[in-house]
Amino acid sequence: MNIANTTWMTGVRQRGVALFISLVLLLVLTIIGVSAVQTTSLEERMSRNTRDVALAFQAAESSLRDAEAFLDTVVSTVDFVDSGANGLWTVAPMNQPARWSDGTIWASDARSVTAPTGINGVAEQPRYIIEHVASILREENAYQLSDPYGGLSADRIEVFRVTARGVGGTTAARVMLQSTYGRILD
Repeated sequence: MNIANTTWMTGVRQRGVALFISLVLLLVLTIIGVSAVQTTSLEERMSRNTRDVALAFQAAESSLRDAEAFLDTVVSTVDFVDSGANGLWTVAPMNQPARWSDGTIWASDARSVTAPTGINGVAEQPRYIIEHVASILREENAYQLSDPYGGLSADRIEVFRVTARGVGGTTAARVMLQSTYGRILD
């Protein structure tokens, strides 16, 4: 009698357990691999979005500084009008929405100003508008004048609101910054 036939005839049967365990381990490894790829992809998108927002913030801040530098050259508030010529506006009346909330302002060179300091890597160059908010009489001089409401221009502080809009690497990342700027016009 052959020895190989004897082993088979003694009742030792293979049940395929090794194949089943191998398939289960392969399934577990596949699930872990897919999960790792999804997590990495999500983290990459989050990182890209964070970079876009940071770039938009930097662009808006640069535009804000450009507008404030422009305000240092202003000698009169005559150019600040309701129609917003060249990005110079009067403040919106109380019952009207704020100028900067109107999306059409940011699309037109006549209504907002493209910041002169260009930013590399952005989808759109940053823009700004300047609103003349008020003329405030300097309090320390008000009592030295015979007519405290008719003071000279040197006794008035002109207050402006600067609104800057920056866009990141994609147009989905937008940041708006505002500052209030006051100065005496010479």
